[in-house]
Amino acid sequence: MIKFIKNFRKDEDGAVTVDWVVLTAAVVGLAAVAYNQIEGGATGLATDVNTALNAATISTGDNTGAEGGITTAGSN
Repeated sequence: MIKFIKNFRKDEDGAVTVDWVVLTAAVVGLAAVAYNQIEGGATGLATDVNTALNAATISTGDNTGAEGGITTAGSN
């Protein structure tokens, strides 16, 4: 019985498993934090692009030779 206890105390297989579990949990936690930061910025950028595109007017020109193009609310 004493030999079994000494061998059990020296065995490190379980410790390696615990290390991997802790490392995996840390990676998942950091990924979740990064996702939340990126998601907020991407949503704001998409809103800005949507606003700009909704304000744009696209013209293909007319029969008098006027050029077409894209104009926004603040430009001529």
